[in-house]
Amino acid sequence: MDGIPRHHALNYVELTVTDLQSATDFYAAAFGWKFIDYGDRYAGILMPEASTEESGGLLLSDKPRPVGGPFVLLYSDDLDSTARAIEAAGGWLDQPAYPFPGGRRLHFTDPSGNELGVWASR
Repeated sequence: MDGIPRHHALNYVELTVTDLQSATDFYAAAFGWKFIDYGDRYAGILMPEASTEESGGLLLSDKPRPVGGPFVLLYSDDLDSTARAIEAAGGWLDQPAYPFPGGRRLHFTDPSGNELGVWASR
């Protein structure tokens, strides 16, 4: 990756969280994410295998983000192991793994109430 944003490509995803430490702990434990600390109200999400490039962030808010809006999907090489990691880290599965065109996917909720999905090609 050359670090140059791509025209019309998704560039950054920001999740609203109600407890920044709990959120960084959850995503680090469930997915191995690393963060850049920007103080007590924001943490940047580092790109996998990158030292300083960000793909998103966690924004602290007093209230959870309202339901709706874009649905964020992550990819996994092993969906079953990802499901176990989500639950072990304190998240919960809203929709266990199910088949869909292209593979399997699940939906989960993080400790701040954000619903995301994870898919795998098998």
